[in-house]
Amino acid sequence: MPENALSEWIFRIVYLTGIVAEIVIRAPINRRRHKSKVVVSRFDRQEGLLLLLLFFGGYFMPLLYIFTPWLDFADYVLPTWAGWPGVFFLVAAVVLFWRSHIDLGTNWSPTLELHENHTLVTRGVYRYIRHPMYASQWLWTVAQALLLQNWIAGVGGIVCFALFYFSRVAREEQLMLERFGDEYRNYMNRTGRILPHRS
Repeated sequence: MPENALSEWIFRIVYLTGIVAEIVIRAPINRRRHKSKVVVSRFDRQEGLLLLLLFFGGYFMPLLYIFTPWLDFADYVLPTWAGWPGVFFLVAAVVLFWRSHIDLGTNWSPTLELHENHTLVTRGVYRYIRHPMYASQWLWTVAQALLLQNWIAGVGGIVCFALFYFSRVAREEQLMLERFGDEYRNYMNRTGRILPHRS
């Protein structure tokens, strides 16, 4: 097998391993979350479409690319070494994703909702940024474009997540402001959304 083809398969396996890692990280928290009563839900058509877009760009198209030749027409070629920074970004994304879930616990939800005992988490990684899980997904999309060198499965992930992020984050912060008021407003003043706040 040529070196390029071998590297391409290594990078695809790394990407699949990342998907499995995220599922394993999220599964126990998701189970515990269902035991808590939802008191506020902002799930609507827009929210449903955004989640579908996220699934499409981060899972469906990459898996279609990895397991079928259907998207090969949209391939691009980077130097073989370019995939290795992708491995680094993917590992960093998974670590930050894990840390975010550990710190957030059952306060996490895939949709815009608040639970009965919802608290404002400002410890751990949340001490520095308000949305570390979104930060992890930005790292993931960069990794995706380097590991899956395809305009639809690779770069398409960045496009899908960008549409999700810029449509979702303001709505999420509005929900938190309604629930926590000045406490969240003060928290916003001392933290950045996905990068640490510069003093």
